[in-house]
Amino acid sequence: MTQTVPESSTSDSAPKRSAEDAVAAGIGFLRGEQEAASWWKGELATNVTMDAEDLLLRHFLGILTPRVAEESARWIRSQQRADGTWATFPGGPADLSTTVEAWVALRLAGDPADAPWLVPAAEFVREHGGLEGTRVFTRIWLALFGLWSWDELPNLPPELIFLPSWFPLNVYDFACWARQTIVPLTVVATLKPVRQLPFGVDELRAGKPPRKTAPPWSWDGVFQHLDTALHAYAKLPFNPVRKVALRQAAEWILARQEADGSWGGIQPPWVYSILALHLLGYPLDHPALKAGLEGLDGFTIHEETATGRVRRLEACQSPVWDTALAMTALLDAGVSPGDESLVKAGEWLLGEEIRVPGDWTVRRPSVRPGGFAFEFANDGYPDTDDTAEVVLALRRLGKPDHLRLRGAIDRSVEWLEGMVSRDGGWGAFDADNTQVLATKLPFCDFGAVIDPPSADVTAHVVEMLAAEGKTGSRECRRGVRWLLEHQEPDGSWFGRWGANYVYGTGAAVPALVAAGMPGSDPRIRRAVTWLAEHQNTDGGWGEDLRSYRDPAWAGRGESTPSQTAWALLALLAAGERDAETTVRGVRWLVEQQRADGGWDEEKHTGTGFPGDFYLSYHLYRVVFPLSALGRYVRSGS
Repeated sequence: MTQTVPESSTSDSAPKRSAEDAVAAGIGFLRGEQEAASWWKGELATNVTMDAEDLLLRHFLGILTPRVAEESARWIRSQQRADGTWATFPGGPADLSTTVEAWVALRLAGDPADAPWLVPAAEFVREHGGLEGTRVFTRIWLALFGLWSWDELPNLPPELIFLPSWFPLNVYDFACWARQTIVPLTVVATLKPVRQLPFGVDELRAGKPPRKTAPPWSWDGVFQHLDTALHAYAKLPFNPVRKVALRQAAEWILARQEADGSWGGIQPPWVYSILALHLLGYPLDHPALKAGLEGLDGFTIHEETATGRVRRLEACQSPVWDTALAMTALLDAGVSPGDESLVKAGEWLLGEEIRVPGDWTVRRPSVRPGGFAFEFANDGYPDTDDTAEVVLALRRLGKPDHLRLRGAIDRSVEWLEGMVSRDGGWGAFDADNTQVLATKLPFCDFGAVIDPPSADVTAHVVEMLAAEGKTGSRECRRGVRWLLEHQEPDGSWFGRWGANYVYGTGAAVPALVAAGMPGSDPRIRRAVTWLAEHQNTDGGWGEDLRSYRDPAWAGRGESTPSQTAWALLALLAAGERDAETTVRGVRWLVEQQRADGGWDEEKHTGTGFPGDFYLSYHLYRVVFPLSALGRYVRSGS
């Protein structure tokens, strides 16, 4: 039957459209986005720090070309706001460190300090703390070019590599993305290189006094005193232990380079690993560095714009994640499980299964390898979130080799069960990566550095276990308990990897219902009430990324297709298909759909580091609305 969406009360003359028509159009659009190799991959947009740091890296290595500088600078300028600043996400507040890095990159590209677009940027920087107020990572980039003193940065001793896994603050106490960044940074910070730039940054200094010493009884005070001692240790005239540490750090780095030349498939460890190896004497034509630099080219997007060709860098790529979500969306929309495009995508996913051990074995040595990563090449770091979503997609397919399919699913389920943390929840990459002490170190002032269990990841694993008939298993029951214990007092759930409470709630409710909790349960009803109370007047949902810092923004923001879909997925799972709240949300999605079957979404709704670093998954605006509308249509037939 055709599911007709009621006309909007604000547009009496608008023609009626059906949700079924919207689903059909969405299927056509998503099919058109599939690559010839059978996978899906949308752009993963971030902010201009990626591009600024890429220019600085290339200049440091002596490989920056005028064309790269021009095209990257054109992109950075295009992202500047009217007040002369840069932000970490569209519509967000100006960010001091991002603005500093963009300013320095544009000066490197040849823009004069008195350029009309750089003058207000410098004024903002001075008025908001200057270079002195920037994050440690920004000041490390400045130190590489003599624009900041290495002595005024936290000490990062390479001897960290010697600490056993049971010792506090060993590298495995940090999240995988943090440890892969910290190890090469210990090399860079120890060697303290300086490559002078042809300009200074006095225009960005605020003249603020050094940061005050914290009380000695506080963690900040303890680590400040430790940092002083480490700086003194670093100045010893003869230190054979340090030489061994640097050599072992290099071996650790080289052992973790991926087949595509990356480290972890993400920008921070990638660029710092290149810097570290280069500083240790590895030439640029060494196979590791050559592969690393060539791999960065594969993460680069070129685009023709009205002002000329631009160049921008993706911080990461998400083909496994995107492919699993696209398959689920098409299946939710009613595409046959035996459809050729889905079968081919499934076969591609099966080829991405990881059968080798990685760093996760440090905490779970007895767990057999399995699972899937986020990227094309990241065998060292499969993650629980991707693995759960891949299983949810693969298990619904109709025609691939059954034994191969079942084997991959069973290994993934076993691996996921083994990766549960002691408290019953799941982190993304490691089990029990919860050492809060790691967050107190002086250089940990940007981004999450540990990987504790989160509601969204735990919910996806619970939903997968339920789909596999494991609702009675100890792992599933403990996962359900974890979710219920972490429900917010207002009825929502925090979203670690997507913005934010709408994402967490959109994951938790379907998981709990799949695990056997009825929609009438008071805890589900509280979540439904929270979603209804946070629906926008236009019928959609949105949540500004500032909710990670300011609770006043929780569930509040301009409506977006992906966030509206997350809310609808929760409402549909809770049995709210015919509720006015749901109907209005469906109407909003249908009305916002483009003629080609896609949706527009300017906002970032993905999360890298809560409060610090955000992402725009370009396929989110398609796969989640299609899943929500597909489930809406099929539940009424």
